[in-house]
Amino acid sequence: MSTPTTATSNLKGGEWLIKESIAADTFTPEDFNEEQRMVKEMCLQFLQAEVLPAIDRIDKMEEGLMPSLMDKAGEQGLLGASIPENLGGLGKDFITSTLVNEGLGAGFSFSVAVAAHTGIGTLPILYFGTEDQKKKYIPKLATGEWKGAYGLTEPNSGSDALGAKTTAKLSADGKHYLLNGQKCWITNGGFADIYTVFAKVDGEKFTAFIVERNFEGFTRGPEEHKMGIKGSSTVQLYFQDCKVPVENVLGEIGRGHIIAFNILNIGRLKLCAAALGGAKTSLTTSVEYANTREQFKTAIANFGAIKYKLAQMAIRIWVSESALYRTSKWIDEKESSLLESGKPFNEALLGAAEEYAIECAMLKVDGSEALDYVVDEGVQIHGGNGFSDEYLISRAYRDSRINRIYEGTNEINRLLTVDMMLKRAMKGQLDLMGPAMAVSKELMSIPDFGAEDEGLFAEERKQIVNMKKAILMTAGAAVQKLMMNLQNEQEILMNISDMAIQTFNAESALLRLMKMTDKDEAAATSVYSDMVKCYLYDASDCINKFGKDAINAFAEGDEQRMMLLGLKRFTKTAPYNSKAARRRIADKLIAENKYAF
Repeated sequence: MSTPTTATSNLKGGEWLIKESIAADTFTPEDFNEEQRMVKEMCLQFLQAEVLPAIDRIDKMEEGLMPSLMDKAGEQGLLGASIPENLGGLGKDFITSTLVNEGLGAGFSFSVAVAAHTGIGTLPILYFGTEDQKKKYIPKLATGEWKGAYGLTEPNSGSDALGAKTTAKLSADGKHYLLNGQKCWITNGGFADIYTVFAKVDGEKFTAFIVERNFEGFTRGPEEHKMGIKGSSTVQLYFQDCKVPVENVLGEIGRGHIIAFNILNIGRLKLCAAALGGAKTSLTTSVEYANTREQFKTAIANFGAIKYKLAQMAIRIWVSESALYRTSKWIDEKESSLLESGKPFNEALLGAAEEYAIECAMLKVDGSEALDYVVDEGVQIHGGNGFSDEYLISRAYRDSRINRIYEGTNEINRLLTVDMMLKRAMKGQLDLMGPAMAVSKELMSIPDFGAEDEGLFAEERKQIVNMKKAILMTAGAAVQKLMMNLQNEQEILMNISDMAIQTFNAESALLRLMKMTDKDEAAATSVYSDMVKCYLYDASDCINKFGKDAINAFAEGDEQRMMLLGLKRFTKTAPYNSKAARRRIADKLIAENKYAF
């Protein structure tokens, strides 16, 4: 079997596209250690004991309830998992902190509040603060004594964060910066004690500031009324000559974008984790309902149409999970290597997250859309009851929708995926054009019908290789044809991004299955194999469609015909009975009455 290049275990960001991964070196959820499993279980128990019984009160924004729940989470160490022990945290590895996000992901508005506090509310100070700033703020953020929030978005600058209008001017005595402006959609804004706020010094230099709740000139607006996550505090912030001490400048003057964009990389991956946790619980809710709801004198779980939905929900979840923890381990290992090389704590994790920024963007898109699919089909399985507030699935449906918007819209993240890949290629950090030219040459040559790999999963592995060739062919031709104009062709960029997401997911799931099979040969014929093969079967068609749309947008004549023939070759699949496979997956869910994978 031909591959773009040789196999390796140490992949840089984006390199999975041009190098073959080794199953044995791929981290999977089956590799969680005992402590990690216990941490996740603790999170699930906390939701059951403290959050879900109060969910209606949370959504009604009962005064003081959300902060009190965060206090309880802090007492159990759930707010400080990723914070070093010397600053009051637990000092856990990146995978463990990701598991906390997954474990709390089914907590609806509570999950949002915690994710905002532990992520954008805490990490800017932890990674960019001075020693004095970290000593002052981080221990209290780690315990939940103080709650954190983040002020970036403005009424006229959402995706265009650097277009912010909030200004900062040094006071006459040189002791304060005077902030003037407005921020909106501030999660935890109504009760937070500490805010990371971005403003332009002298109207030009984009800079971050640490703003305390009681600072003079700082006020908060009323709570917003939202479609979902109704229990999450969301307000506007107003600054009228707000006096911020000069020692509360976060990072360097004019370097605020470094803070904003680096924190987002971690946030995107953690959002995928939270979405995964919510999706698993929503699927369990749907299975339980399908097993108890009878129509035509039988449980609706027995109907093929329902089984299709349940199985497809499980496939999306399992595949997304495979990609998430594969990437989390990469970040964890990169962080460790940077620490060993002498990098300080903050630079190590930020550098690791930046290395895999491409993958973080893809995970955000896939995780949020997988959750949207699961809750949407969950409502459908519930029928009319799914439209009633009496059922949890309706809340899950409403709350899910925001995930495709914050941490960068899914459209922005799709564009970033390809943009970052191409920029790394142009800098010589990622050799895309070499493999792309090899694929182009392959199209012009007579197909090689030499000896085929006949090992286990040979056909599936070949599919993955061909999916990568489809991406390289399409992206390589688009770059050559459109050059600098490609950045303006957002539809083509999103097509290529979707091809990449499908391929990364498919490879991650296959590697997980191969590793499972190495430990237990029975996995090769299990429902896990069914899930991988179903996903591959569908992904090939999706990649074919995305590729055609892209090629037809920029190619014509002989070039177009040749590329379309190549695309057809690269996305060809053998006949497969996906109906029978999905029924086997659904039957396991139905028998266990929960998400069972």
